[in-house]
Amino acid sequence: MPRVNRTAVLSLLIVSSSVFLLFQLYYYRKYVSKVRSTQTVKLFLAVAQRFGLPLFLIDTAALTLLSQDALRQRDRLVREPHCSFLCTGRPVTSFALHANLWKYDPGFLLAAEQKGFDLLELRGEDPRLASLDTLSGEAIPLHFLFRLHGYIIQVVFLYERSGNYLWHGALRLKADMDRSFAPFKLLDYGRHAGAYDRPELVLTVLDGLDVRIPHNVSRFLSEQRHAHFLECRYRDARNFLQLYPDDSSPEAVDFRRKVKSLLHLAARTLAHLDIPFWLSSGTCLGWFRQCSIISYSRDVDIGIFIADFRWDIVAAFRDAGLPLKHKFGKVEDSLELSFLSDDVKLDIFFFYEDGDIVWNGGTQAKSGRKFKYEFPRFSLCWAELLELKVRVPCETLDYVTANYGATWSVPVRSWDWKSSPSNVQENGMWPPAEWAELIQVY
Repeated sequence: MPRVNRTAVLSLLIVSSSVFLLFQLYYYRKYVSKVRSTQTVKLFLAVAQRFGLPLFLIDTAALTLLSQDALRQRDRLVREPHCSFLCTGRPVTSFALHANLWKYDPGFLLAAEQKGFDLLELRGEDPRLASLDTLSGEAIPLHFLFRLHGYIIQVVFLYERSGNYLWHGALRLKADMDRSFAPFKLLDYGRHAGAYDRPELVLTVLDGLDVRIPHNVSRFLSEQRHAHFLECRYRDARNFLQLYPDDSSPEAVDFRRKVKSLLHLAARTLAHLDIPFWLSSGTCLGWFRQCSIISYSRDVDIGIFIADFRWDIVAAFRDAGLPLKHKFGKVEDSLELSFLSDDVKLDIFFFYEDGDIVWNGGTQAKSGRKFKYEFPRFSLCWAELLELKVRVPCETLDYVTANYGATWSVPVRSWDWKSSPSNVQENGMWPPAEWAELIQVY
C-alpha cells in the first residue's frame, strides 16, 4: 500500500480551505454591501418622507431592473428579505425632486446629518432668470450628494422651464470642493444639463420600501439617454445684438409671432407622428447666434433624418392646417417638403447619412438642377427657442460653420440658396421625364 504524502494532503486542505474562505468572504461582502445599500436608501427616504419631500427614483440601473412582471409581483418581493431592485452593484442611487416643492429647510439637512450623512451641495446659476438683459441668474440648488459609509444618494433638482418641460443643471465642482467625496464618473446625472418631459409618477414598493417611480419606465430611460441640453448663449447673443440691433418694426414683431405659432404647431404634429426633428439652416443659426429667429429670413427650417420619414407626414400637416406648398425629390434622394402657414413657409429638409458626412438636397424647380449640402456627422441635443423645447445639433458650431462659413456671425441679408452656402455643390439634374413626380409645386 503506497504511503500517503501527509504534507501534500495538508497543503491541499489548506488551499481548499483558503479558497472556500475567500468565496465566503466575497459573498459576505456582497451581502453586506446589499444590506448596507438598502439600509442607506431606507434611512434616507425615511428622513425625506418625514419632511414631506416627494422624491422619485431616477436611477438608471435600478429602473432598468424593473419590468412589468416584477411590478406585478411586488407584493411577493415585499415579503422576501433579499434586495432585488435597489441593490444594483453600484455605490450610488439617484433620486429626483421637483424644485418647486423644495423649500430650503435646514431641519431636513440637520436630520440627515444626525443620521450620519455627509452632504455635498452643488449650486449653479438659474438659467430661467438669465436673458439678453441679465446675463446671470441667482444661485439655485442643482445636485445634493448625501454620503453614508461610502454610499452615495444623489438628489437631482428638476426645474420647470417656459417650454413646459423639466430641466436639471450640470454638476460642476468648484475648486475648493472635495473631489474624492463621491465616484463622480458613476453618477447618471450631471455630466451635462438635461431636459425631460414631465413624467407621470406612481407609488410602488421596491425591496420593501415605498418609492415613487416614472409610470412609463422605458420611456423615461429613453429620454435619459438623449436628455443632453444646450443653453442659449446669452452673452454672445447680447454682444451680437449690440453690433446688429434687432428689427423692432411691426412687420418683424408680427413675423416672430407667426414663426412661434408655426414652430409650436410643427412640433406637436411631428411629436404625434413620433418623428424627431431639429432646427436647421437659418433657424438654427438664429438660435445659436442671437437666441432668437432671424426676422428677415421669412421662413422656418427644420431637419429630419430620412430614416424617420413617414408617408403620412403630408396628411398630418394638412390636417393640422398646413397645406403642402411644394415637394421636391424622392425618399431615396434629396427629398424636401415645404408647407405654408399664414404666409410663413416651413421647409423640411431630409438628411441622408453617408460615411463620415450627412447631407440634404435642394432642387431648382424651373430647371430641375440638383444641389447637395454636406455636414459633418452630428448628434442631437435639446435646446429652447420661443418657449419650445426643440432639438439642435449638439455640435452646433460645426454645423453652422459648415453651412455659413467662418463669417456666420456677420448678418447677410442677400442670400442665394444655390450659391451662398459654404457647403453647397452641384449634384446633377433630375431627368425631365420625372419632373412631374419629383418637382411638385402647389
